[in-house]
Amino acid sequence: MGQVRYTPEQIIHKLREVDVLTAQGKAIKEACRQCGIGDKTYFKWRKEYGGLKLDQAKRLKDLERENSRLKRLLADAELDKAILREDASGNF
Repeated sequence: MGQVRYTPEQIIHKLREVDVLTAQGKAIKEACRQCGIGDKTYFKWRKEYGGLKLDQAKRLKDLERENSRLKRLLADAELDKAILREDASGNF
């Protein structure tokens, strides 16, 4: 069975569903099972998306994507600098 990837919107919706079910008196494990997620997944998601609204979650994912792109660019630039420094220090 393959792993399901949820979008931030779906994650927030699932978190809200579990909150509603627990407010109705169900245990967290039971509420998670009804929503189709594991309790470990629920706690991981709650840690990351706990108090976020839908637009904030989208913004968070966009910023994470942009941050990883910028880190790759910086790593490439540092590699280029190291190569040029190595070439410049050669014996001529």
